[in-house]
Amino acid sequence: MALVEPVILRDRGVRLEPLALAHAAGLAAAAADGELWKLRITSVPEPEGTRAYIESALAMREQGQRFAFAVVEETTGKVLGSTSYHDIVPAVRRVEIGYTWYARSVQRTHVNTTCKLLMMGHAFDTLGCHVVGWRTDNYNFASQRAIERLGARKDGVLRGHALRRDDTIRDTVMYSMRAGEWPEARAQLHYLLGCHEGT
Repeated sequence: MALVEPVILRDRGVRLEPLALAHAAGLAAAAADGELWKLRITSVPEPEGTRAYIESALAMREQGQRFAFAVVEETTGKVLGSTSYHDIVPAVRRVEIGYTWYARSVQRTHVNTTCKLLMMGHAFDTLGCHVVGWRTDNYNFASQRAIERLGARKDGVLRGHALRRDDTIRDTVMYSMRAGEWPEARAQLHYLLGCHEGT
């Protein structure tokens, strides 16, 4: 049995549901909101490449490497972006959270914090993970700050680790959180969401 099985997670008007080809049009619209594929430090698909992006994610799911979700606005059904568990290692009960991107119109809102709270909670509390990890481009400073706000610890930098979409070679910044650190991180995330709701 796979460590990550199909599940729907929801909170604060956000729903995470298993990514499927039915999400292609909505995902294309989300990518077009801000022309996100033009950013060299992310892997957002161009709108016409959304179907291939989903097919790749589904193939990785079959191989047990990645489980992708569509991020959906609960009240409208609008697709806001996507996020995934990846580099899934059942033997040590470890997953990473990544392949995350959102339409520009919902960036800097409660959506990302809510998604991370849902995914971290599911990983630690339901899947029994010992470690959750993150990785990001060394030049993606916004992503690094966002990961650090979650309470993750910086493990180090893998130099010359991967190709960017423009064929330059990136260094990858690695982060992780252990199960024993989760309760404090969860309390902080609930606090941050409460502050957002108060504004």
